[in-house]
Order: sequence, then structure tokens, then C-alpha cells
Amino acid sequence: MRRLLPHPLLTASLVILWLLLVNQLTAGHVVLGALLGWLIPLATSSFWPERIHIRHPLTLLRFLIVFVIDIVRGSFLVAWLILRGPKHLRPVFVAVPLALETDLAISLLANTISLTPGTVSAKLSADKRTLIVHTIDTGDAAALVAEIKQRYETPLKKIFEDGSE
Repeated sequence: MRRLLPHPLLTASLVILWLLLVNQLTAGHVVLGALLGWLIPLATSSFWPERIHIRHPLTLLRFLIVFVIDIVRGSFLVAWLILRGPKHLRPVFVAVPLALETDLAISLLANTISLTPGTVSAKLSADKRTLIVHTIDTGDAAALVAEIKQRYETPLKKIFEDGSE
């Protein structure tokens, strides 16, 4: 079964993404989405070095909700910072020590940070133990690191790695 459907979660995600992109729920689009959702993972399965195991689906759902809320909140915050003008900005680079060990979890953390307005992942250390993050405005770098670890890293570790809180 794994040879015919190598990544079921990716297949389902691609079908949903396709339906959202075309903005139509017709039988033809569902079939086309299912076909794409099946063919893309099948064609790219050799590029996936490890199987994805979601250990806590409810934690993943909570993570996604927090992520969406942070995107909306960050958008308003960045808009406010722009309206206030550049002299009020306090940009800084911070080093976030990583407890994550898998490439997938580290990549998801870096992408989550970059997709949240006001922050961007700048560099991952060669040993994959430190992620350098740039923020457009912070008064307390340590608080930013603690927030990233609490809101993003801890749930990702629970979802994809050891399952600890």
C-alpha cells in the first residue's frame, strides 16, 4: 500500500490545497485534486528521506491555530510599526538554541518563524543547534527566544519527535 500511496497526509493536503486554489467544489476538481494529490507524492517519494510520523494530531491542530493567530496578530503589529515610522523600530538578531533534532521539525520551525510577520529565520548553524532569527522590533531578546521556544518549538517537538511537552 505504501508504494501506491507513499504519503497519505501529503496527498490529503494537496487535494485540499487544490480545492482552495480553484475555489470550486465540483466533481471534476475533486478528481483532478485527488489525481494530483496522488501523483505528486508518488513522483517525489524518492526525495523524502524519512517517513513523517505525527505523534500528537491535536497538538498539531493547536499549533496551526496558534500559527494563524500569530500571522494575523503579526500583520497588524507590522502595519502599526510601519505607520509609526522607522525611528521607533528596534531590529535585532537573536540566537535561538534548538532542542529539535530532526530536519523536518527544524525546517518547519524556521519556516513558521519566517512566515510570521515581523520575524525571519536568517541562519541555521552547521551543527543544527542554533537558529539565528531577525526581528523587526523587540525590546527583550530573551523574551522573544522564550516565546519562539514555547509557542513553536515545544509543540513541534511533541508533534514530530519525542512527544514531551
